[in-house]
Amino acid sequence: MTILHWFRQDLRIADNPALYQAAGKGPVLAMYIDSVTEEPMRGAASKVWLHHSLKSLSESLGHQLVFERGDELSVLLRYCQQYGIHEVTWNRCYEPRRVREDKVIQEALEKRGIKVLTENGSLLWEPWDIQKETPYKVFTPFYRKGCLQAKPPRVPYGKPKVLELVKAEGLRLEELALLPARDWHLFLSSHWQIGEEGAYQRLQAFLPLVGQYKEGRNFPAKPYVSQLSAPLHFGEISPHQVWHAVSLLDADENTDHFCSELGWREFSYHQLYANPLLPNENLQSKFDKFPWQKHEGYLKAWQKGLTGIPIVDAGMRQLWQTGYIHNRVRMIVASFLVKNLLIDWRWGARWFWDCLVDADLANNSASWQWVAGCGSDAAPYFRIFNPITQAEKFDPEGIYIKTYVPELAGLSPPYLFNPSKLSLGSRKALSYPEPIVDLQESRDKALSAFMSLK
Repeated sequence: MTILHWFRQDLRIADNPALYQAAGKGPVLAMYIDSVTEEPMRGAASKVWLHHSLKSLSESLGHQLVFERGDELSVLLRYCQQYGIHEVTWNRCYEPRRVREDKVIQEALEKRGIKVLTENGSLLWEPWDIQKETPYKVFTPFYRKGCLQAKPPRVPYGKPKVLELVKAEGLRLEELALLPARDWHLFLSSHWQIGEEGAYQRLQAFLPLVGQYKEGRNFPAKPYVSQLSAPLHFGEISPHQVWHAVSLLDADENTDHFCSELGWREFSYHQLYANPLLPNENLQSKFDKFPWQKHEGYLKAWQKGLTGIPIVDAGMRQLWQTGYIHNRVRMIVASFLVKNLLIDWRWGARWFWDCLVDADLANNSASWQWVAGCGSDAAPYFRIFNPITQAEKFDPEGIYIKTYVPELAGLSPPYLFNPSKLSLGSRKALSYPEPIVDLQESRDKALSAFMSLK
């Protein structure tokens, strides 16, 4: 009897719990369904990554991965009837739409006598396993008292010992139309090795660097970050594989800090599961009255990396060119948008959603609310990053800025960090914009806006 495994955010063969279980029971029909009810709609950069990840997975499965598009329940029922399928397996997702629709799909399949098996393939701990009487709202007790006192993450599964795949006719990958009509995606995808093998190689390259992670991760021009966020989101690698690999290293403050960052990922999912409106509504309701400003010119300058603040512009251009932005710089550019420009965090979250290859609803929403001061365990609103001092501290030689803002490559610190200190004639020769806001004045305005909430 054939079993259907429904691939979703688990685009890998190794350590895939639901696929492993299916393979142990008999022939498997492997399927990916491009949903027509996805909400929010996947961003453009994320679609590019998904296309290449699916292509890689299909090749790993001997081109036996079936592609379909449409209403997921209708597609599953059609294939179950056509191929006499008696069981469907999948790994659970935790986005609000997924939670709602998975329940409906499971009930509909079981009503027709089709067994459903679901597993946890994307989190170290299920959201409902790490909770007290009410959901955790502060990260440290969530992680230290909740996660680390719970059952340790399991040892990763290997690949199925036997995986007999059933051939079925579906759509071609190209018919899912995940790639844009224009070829801008070619440059973006050239920065990455997308797929399960690429994710594994990325992890292996990072492991020797973990010993410098705690401090090194703050410097955007240095290689001390894992860049595993997109592989983790798409499930090209599992958090269990990453956690286990790091746990085999000599334990110190660096391994502990990296594992705590995996804990932040868990905390974001914990928040989303407990607060389905996290992507759109302030967790702290007092921010519903915050006097956000509507300034389309400022927003476009921020999006294009033309704010006149070099570290901000470098980050936004890295995002546009590569679909990725270094975590320290993510905080800098987000703080600049919501505090120096007083633009609603939701506009920033939407832009990141469209531009990030690692666009993840839980991480993106929770992180923007954290920076804006309106989320759980958020940074206080009055904590406003000064982008000039941040650049001086974390890009002291200006390597990162010069990489993404080449028109400033001829400058040296301190002018590289703050070109407005140059003479007017020198500034005009740079072909670089003047700062769109004064940092001190905009900081004072932000603090005044925050005080108005009281």
